[in-house]
Amino acid sequence: MTLSVYETLRVTLNRNLDVVDHLLDQAAASAQARSFDIGVLLNARLAPDMLPLIRQVQLISDMGKGMAGRLSGTTLPVFEDVETTLPELKQRIARTREFVNSIDPASFAGAEDREITIPTRAEALRFKGLDYLLSFALPNFYFHVSAVYMILRHNGVELGKRDFLGLR
Repeated sequence: MTLSVYETLRVTLNRNLDVVDHLLDQAAASAQARSFDIGVLLNARLAPDMLPLIRQVQLISDMGKGMAGRLSGTTLPVFEDVETTLPELKQRIARTREFVNSIDPASFAGAEDREITIPTRAEALRFKGLDYLLSFALPNFYFHVSAVYMILRHNGVELGKRDFLGLR
């Protein structure tokens, strides 16, 4: 069996976007059960120099649509980073999922060797498609998904490994 870039990307993104959606639901339930404003969790961070949960979700969205768009050669939609509420974050996750799933699988033909350039403040990073997916994009995506889990867990939301793995 050959594992394609498209299938790897589609399965990974859909599963993990569902996980983040679930984690946000658990955060809301926890805030309600403990009688505090969900905004406390949305603005929480693990360290003073770490981005807050809201920004982590925005970056999950950016990484997801970035992977799908770059590897398929599709123009990336622009999502302004304006979310401040749980419903807005959940809507952003839904829009990301819609974009990923709207891309024609045929557009991923040759994605393994597609030239990918990521601009950074210091210098542009250049990859072949498969190297971009496996060594840069997926690790960054998982980093931010993990950060959401850790921020919520650290703040008392009852989560376990099964929640992170999507095995509820």
